[in-house]
Amino acid sequence: MDDVQQRIDQLVKSNKVVLFMKGTAQFPQCGFSGRAVQVLKACGVSNLVTFNVLEDEGVRQGIKDYANWPTIPQLYINGEFVGGSDIMMEMYQSGELQQTLSA
Repeated sequence: MDDVQQRIDQLVKSNKVVLFMKGTAQFPQCGFSGRAVQVLKACGVSNLVTFNVLEDEGVRQGIKDYANWPTIPQLYINGEFVGGSDIMMEMYQSGELQQTLSA
């Protein structure tokens, strides 16, 4: 595992909820990232850790390889990859995301 993958792995595994996104929770820089933050806030997440991939090109590419998932944002809960904003929205609407977050 290279340095970037190790950094990603440590961030994902040492925080309950991690969102790799474009921009920050306060200032999302794409609609999908903004929607992901809104969904998590609607679920009552207060301990959200975000990583702005626009500030680190290595992580921007590395996160895609880490999860074998081509797009950003990417959500991790309890060290497990959940999905992007579309999957988050579907899970939120079905109540599954709230259950996953409370586990």
